[in-house]
Amino acid sequence: MVHVLSSRTLVHPTDPERSRAFYGEQLGLPVYREFGTGPERGTVYFLGGGFLEVSGRSDAAAAPAVQLWLQVADAAAAHEELAAKGVEIARPPVREPWGLVEMWITDPDGIRIVLVEVPADHPLRYRPGI
Repeated sequence: MVHVLSSRTLVHPTDPERSRAFYGEQLGLPVYREFGTGPERGTVYFLGGGFLEVSGRSDAAAAPAVQLWLQVADAAAAHEELAAKGVEIARPPVREPWGLVEMWITDPDGIRIVLVEVPADHPLRYRPGI
């Protein structure tokens, strides 16, 4: 078995400055580290249990199958905060049939991001007998 020490999601945006403004200023992700210089420098954001690296540049947006799943403590509060910052909300928070509260947004290149609240009574938090 491979012993993974760390993991990160790597994004090569079409406009690195625009993406850094989105992830750093609008979403408010804390910067873990930065490297390189100039407009295509790398920025690694802390995502709780992982990292998101925005670096380099791509001529094309990411494939529609690429999505990010970010867990938040309160989806309704995240909705209010992001809407106030001008983030386009693709879908407001909704409690799904599987019990999670999900809200959808997109980054500047169209990467779908689901912000997920795990309610206290959901099996991801509560497992009887354990």
